Amino acid sequence: MHTLLITGPGGAGRTTAAAATALAAARRGRRVLLLSGDVGDPLTALVGDPAAAGLRVARVDSGEEFRDELVALQERGSALLGMVGARPLGAEEITELPGAEEFALLRALRRAAATPDADLVVVDMPPLHRAVATLALPAQLRRYLARLLPAERQAARALRPVLAQLAGVPMPAQWLYETAARWDEELAAVQAVVEADTTELRLVAEPGPAAADALRLGRLGLALQQLPVSSLVANRTVPAESADPWLAGLAAQQQKYAAEWAEELPVVALAHLGRDPRGPQDLERLADSDGLVPAAPAPRRAWAVEDRLAQDGVLVWVVPLPGAHKSDLDLVRRGDELLLTAGPHRRIVPLPGALRRCTVSGAALAEGELRIRFTPDPGLWPRTQ
Repeated sequence: MHTLLITGPGGAGRTTAAAATALAAARRGRRVLLLSGDVGDPLTALVGDPAAAGLRVARVDSGEEFRDELVALQERGSALLGMVGARPLGAEEITELPGAEEFALLRALRRAAATPDADLVVVDMPPLHRAVATLALPAQLRRYLARLLPAERQAARALRPVLAQLAGVPMPAQWLYETAARWDEELAAVQAVVEADTTELRLVAEPGPAAADALRLGRLGLALQQLPVSSLVANRTVPAESADPWLAGLAAQQQKYAAEWAEELPVVALAHLGRDPRGPQDLERLADSDGLVPAAPAPRRAWAVEDRLAQDGVLVWVVPLPGAHKSDLDLVRRGDELLLTAGPHRRIVPLPGALRRCTVSGAALAEGELRIRFTPDPGLWPRTQ
């Protein structure tokens, strides 16, 4: 199973690019599932009859998923709700809260990746800044659950009645830990899909200065989550040969930025149709573009630890951060974890085993890599004879 996540700055045409990619792959004989969580279902107008195009299209209903999940949660916690005198909400009075779309899309992504009758899942993700946060969500929430409701506390559940009598207040119910365990299991399954070698990201943007800034920050956030970008779609490109000075100037600007992007990533060009794509015929024209069908994704590389003890007395943790500026970066050591900041993005990462016995002695940014130096702590590092 190959999963292709497509996102880009707001208004860049990511939904059109996702649909064109799915159609191009289906024409090559791939069994394609096109997944979208966009409100208003813009894919229907673009694709028309999915069966005629050789596609399957699935739309995420975040409102329905949110209602079902909350009703089920109330049922599992009915004893606790009754104890505090709470009145459960009925399904008909529940409206989704902010963030429900992201959770619903992640669950749909997990289900889609497990479907047996698709070779390629193309996912129309939210705009780039939201997509970065959405893809980081499973790992972040699992960390919160592990800190707030650690699994080892469940071992003491036999003592809770005694502790409740001593403390005079009820102890957390078993259902809370069971719910946390179920959430962790679901989040782990989603995280496995997001971080799999068979999952890749494709960015969509209209070449220009605003898009270049948005892409730089977006790629920085994705790199911080160890989610590499495999390709970029330069959307709405205009012909270079034009007698109109305005069009010629726009074409020159687009070519300039597309060429800069091509120095780092494979770039696929989608032509401007002179209007917004309106239906299957326009989509078929775009699907004829070269390079849309993704190849098998390359295996991901872990952040490497370089052993420079013999030369410099340090270990170096190499963190790829393409497009980063020195002013974007900050890092703080907290126990066995490192809090990394890159622009507006933050991530707390556990240190590899060898680095936990070291102190941070410096860091430098060069050629898109943050190189963090660690010096062995004499009190923790094994002595050599």
